[in-house]
Amino acid sequence: MLVGVPREIKVHEYRTGLTPASVRELTGRGHPVLVETGLGAAIGLSDEQYEAAGAGIVPSASEVWGRAELIVKVKEPQAAERALLREGQVLFTYLHLAADPPQAEDLVRSRAVCIAYETVTGPGGGLPLLAPMSEVAGRLAVQAGAAHLELPAGGMGVLLSGVPGVPPAHVVIIGAGVVGTNALQVAAGAGARVTVIDRNIERLRQLDLVFGNRIATRCSTGHAIEESLADADLVIGAVLVAGAAAPKLVTRAMLAGMKRGAVLVDVAIDQGGCFETSRPTTHADPTYVVDGIVHYCVANMPGAVARTSAHALNNATLPFVLALADKGWRRALADDEHLRRGLNVCRGEVTHEAVADALGRAWRDPGECLA
Repeated sequence: MLVGVPREIKVHEYRTGLTPASVRELTGRGHPVLVETGLGAAIGLSDEQYEAAGAGIVPSASEVWGRAELIVKVKEPQAAERALLREGQVLFTYLHLAADPPQAEDLVRSRAVCIAYETVTGPGGGLPLLAPMSEVAGRLAVQAGAAHLELPAGGMGVLLSGVPGVPPAHVVIIGAGVVGTNALQVAAGAGARVTVIDRNIERLRQLDLVFGNRIATRCSTGHAIEESLADADLVIGAVLVAGAAAPKLVTRAMLAGMKRGAVLVDVAIDQGGCFETSRPTTHADPTYVVDGIVHYCVANMPGAVARTSAHALNNATLPFVLALADKGWRRALADDEHLRRGLNVCRGEVTHEAVADALGRAWRDPGECLA
């Protein structure tokens, strides 16, 4: 199968769908790989490294899209890229369709086979292709929040760790999954006072056993969130419902009870955000202020540390890329129920139930698309 990797064109996105190491695995199995020139230049991966791994270097994205049977990317295709999709072509990337009806419409219209990293499942019920970027985003959320608590960045001028005689910042984390746990590790490690809110009592019990009195845990209710926000300096939204739009757990009315200059970091923004006042931002213009509260809602946070993120992502995605290339998409999805859960759009049909529900579209059983 001819595999293609175009450069990412989302603002300040430098991750690569395939690293030279991943390309070598594909070409070693007899699969030709085309990469757009300069694909990994920003993160120290040269065209020469890709050529040494067996890839062909082409001068334009249109040539990659025009020739490849399987496109491997990182972020959702932008409008100009979606125009290059063709019927039957396989796209493997993050999609986050629940919060992006225009993209969903274009993918349906293209009649391409679109497999989303974020809904591929694992044997234990996790999301193995989302997990590495959730780890990165959770850790980055604390860094970004701490930076924007500084006065020049619009925050209230609070040091996350505090100093002797001055208390540390209070970090509230909503959601105790992969993002929330990684944010917790960094925030607690930096010396912040941390409260974790989740509706899963067993998960809170596990965190309590590990962190003990270094953190506080609260069961998620509207009252618990509102009460915690009132004392928060930094709030990290880390809520995920696989494939579906994120629930709005922090309303605009709640902002009135918060400290002026507090910071909200919405890691759920790819799925629409878990704060009512959230809207996507970019690394070029990452924040805005609503009712005196700084909002950081960058939709591709791991792109800020693209060198780390690209390698971490490839570690997770490569086995699935190899399966798609070796077997073809029909057999690969038929053989692996977890990869099949990643099928979001297939030949003009929406094939993930949560995505279809979020978009108000009819759902087609993915099994029927494989027949």
